[in-house]
Amino acid sequence: MKKLLRRLALASLLLASPSALMAAQKPGTFAVGDKTFLLNGQPFVVKAAEVHYPRIPRPYWEHRIKMCKALGMNAVCIYIFWNIHEQQEGVFDFSGQNDVAEFCRLAQKNGMYVIVRPGPYVCAEWEMGGLPWWLLKKKDIKLRERDPYFMERVKIFEQKVGEQLAPLTIQKGGPIIMVQVENEYGSYGEDKPYVSEIRDCLRGIYGKELELFQCDWSSNFEKNGLDDLTWTMNFGTGANIDQQFRRLGELRPNAPKMCSEFWSGWFDKWGARHETRPAKDMVEGMDEMLSKGISFSLYMTHGGTSFGHWAGANSPGFAPDVTSYDYDAPINEYGQATPKYYELREMMQKYSDKKLPDVPKPAAPIITVPKFELTEYQPLTLGAAGEGEDRIMTFEEVGMGWGMMMYSTSLPEIPVKSRLTAEVHDFAQVFIDGKYIGKIDRVKNEKSLLLPAVKKDARIDILVEGMGRINFGRAIKDFKGIIGNVTLTAEVDNNEVTWTPRIWNNVLFPDSYENAVRALSYDKTVRQNPTDLDTKRGYYRGYFTLKKVGDTFLNFETWGKGQVWVNGHAMGRIWSIGPQQTLYVPGCWLKKGRNEIIVLDIVGPREPVVWGQDKPELNKLQLEKSNKHNNIGDKPDLNSATPIAVVSAASPSAAAVSGASPSEAAASSATATLKPGNGWQTIFFKNDAKGRYLAIECLSTQKAGDRTAIAELYLQNPGGRRISREKWTTKYANSEDDNGNHTGDKVFDLQESTYWQTEKGAQAPHLLVIDLGEEQTVSALEYLPRAEQGAPGSVKELRVYLY
Repeated sequence: MKKLLRRLALASLLLASPSALMAAQKPGTFAVGDKTFLLNGQPFVVKAAEVHYPRIPRPYWEHRIKMCKALGMNAVCIYIFWNIHEQQEGVFDFSGQNDVAEFCRLAQKNGMYVIVRPGPYVCAEWEMGGLPWWLLKKKDIKLRERDPYFMERVKIFEQKVGEQLAPLTIQKGGPIIMVQVENEYGSYGEDKPYVSEIRDCLRGIYGKELELFQCDWSSNFEKNGLDDLTWTMNFGTGANIDQQFRRLGELRPNAPKMCSEFWSGWFDKWGARHETRPAKDMVEGMDEMLSKGISFSLYMTHGGTSFGHWAGANSPGFAPDVTSYDYDAPINEYGQATPKYYELREMMQKYSDKKLPDVPKPAAPIITVPKFELTEYQPLTLGAAGEGEDRIMTFEEVGMGWGMMMYSTSLPEIPVKSRLTAEVHDFAQVFIDGKYIGKIDRVKNEKSLLLPAVKKDARIDILVEGMGRINFGRAIKDFKGIIGNVTLTAEVDNNEVTWTPRIWNNVLFPDSYENAVRALSYDKTVRQNPTDLDTKRGYYRGYFTLKKVGDTFLNFETWGKGQVWVNGHAMGRIWSIGPQQTLYVPGCWLKKGRNEIIVLDIVGPREPVVWGQDKPELNKLQLEKSNKHNNIGDKPDLNSATPIAVVSAASPSAAAVSGASPSEAAASSATATLKPGNGWQTIFFKNDAKGRYLAIECLSTQKAGDRTAIAELYLQNPGGRRISREKWTTKYANSEDDNGNHTGDKVFDLQESTYWQTEKGAQAPHLLVIDLGEEQTVSALEYLPRAEQGAPGSVKELRVYLY
């Protein structure tokens, strides 16, 4: 009888849920030791794979975890995305695709530990960096600061996450070994009291025994580093690893070293080339770290997809991210091993005392779908009825997080052409009496449009689409819609006249499958496909039939701009400019027989057809003009210009760099001579300079024959503080490596691992001109060379102009 009971007990355990199995795990420990982490008291090197559960269809979660384990990883690292769990204030969702606790249980089931990064801010090229849009309903809110409302909502959210994950810490027999406090805060500001409050919040939720850590860049981690937290560094492939940990070693010689984000690739932006990084650099960097006992998390090991409207945007300026988050990672967007994967796996095997698990078979086969037409169509309705509002309202003010808004009003008689000026977030199309006039595109920093003469009571409609909110830097407070007033100016009888319409009617187009279906059912007879270009904007529906289910890549290169839903699942954004022309459609969301597809195209397709192919198209641009900033009309004439005099404590021909101040200077020169090697250098000006356009003339490089490269530039005001780069744009560059995405904007993109680089074979001098957005008074220039060992392409001599 006892044997039977034992057998029944064992059988019930084997059939138990993951939660029941979790309870059977023994409590453990994870702590900081002498120059190493300690797992259950033994030295332990963290080999973590960064993966994001919302970017992977839930049926594929376990497959992706197994792919990471077969690569030689012993942990997974995850962000917690606040805005996907609390899409409406006070309404929390940890079910289905959002069941992060189940993701952690699956990791443990497969012998993997978990590192949790619960924000509240995460960046990750994700809508608003993970912060929920509804925070912006409070217009004066201060994000990522000790704003009372912000902190109140943060603590409620973190408590809700804790209800899911606190029972899964290693001390309670779960897989979670570390939790991160905030995220790269040194790139946002300096506020130790704020970071301390986040730390205290997490301590109260997860207990004193669980290891808490901070991550930042080697250039800024001291700004907010707390004494009782573990400090980790973030940097990318090719970086000088000893240099990245040099300062940490000076401050904490006995601390374990960890790269908490080792960037395997990079993310893609609409209108720019697909980003890639060499496998060799990634593998060599990880090999070096492992040989030195340095822990890491590979960001990304598997990127996945920013389905629906969850892709964010970068700043300065506005650079929205594409739907694919392939990231040139070892495991590609659709979960298959790349050549980069196998190179890395071979190296990782050296650091495992056991043979690595076999690489899992793909989670689904790849299928193709023959070309088919979307025949049902419902146009976007122009015009808005009602009494209207006496001011222009943003999406947030009307309670809409994502989608489009039509702003409509009547115009006075304007007998001549006028210029409409408005700050639109993010893509506006303007119509007068139903006729399309033109667009205003925030990506291109456009803020105005020329209008024809109009009669009294002509109706103007402005259709504004909000794309992803900015996810990095101070610009994350990114309202959508029309920001501020709309003005029209014209010259009438030799006088400039300005009109500012006050009463506006609004029509909302929320970004949701339910709204798309509702639109298509608006009247009983859905129209067939239109032929008039002006009426092609709208919702399209079609169907395709499958005999076999599998992953596929639906091609939308004949379409304009908008969103796609397949069988009710939000697949993501499309935009003809590329580089992404296909959307990854997981087979687990398809079915045998008839499948539905709905496309909202706010521009209108050339042809409303779709087909499924067996590989993605992530690098096909269809731009109106080149990305290069080489318009000869924008090139300044520096022959008659005077370069800014720089000061030096060394000699008249050298610049003051790396800490030398004007008061220490013994001489001045028009040419700055920089030191070789990595790290920031500062060039001080003899006198304050004033102007709107900054011209950097690179005369030579440290190594003859190198292509010139610059990672980041900052200007200092007369008080020695960095000037905001929010309004900066590239005006001119006589050489840019467009194929490598090393264009001029990289010197002010807030990312130290990206850089402007000249084309191969281009001859010096090289000229880069930046529009500061407005006139500035400056006293110094800060310069950062490439982060790789030896700082390839470093500038040796340069001249600075401000005009």
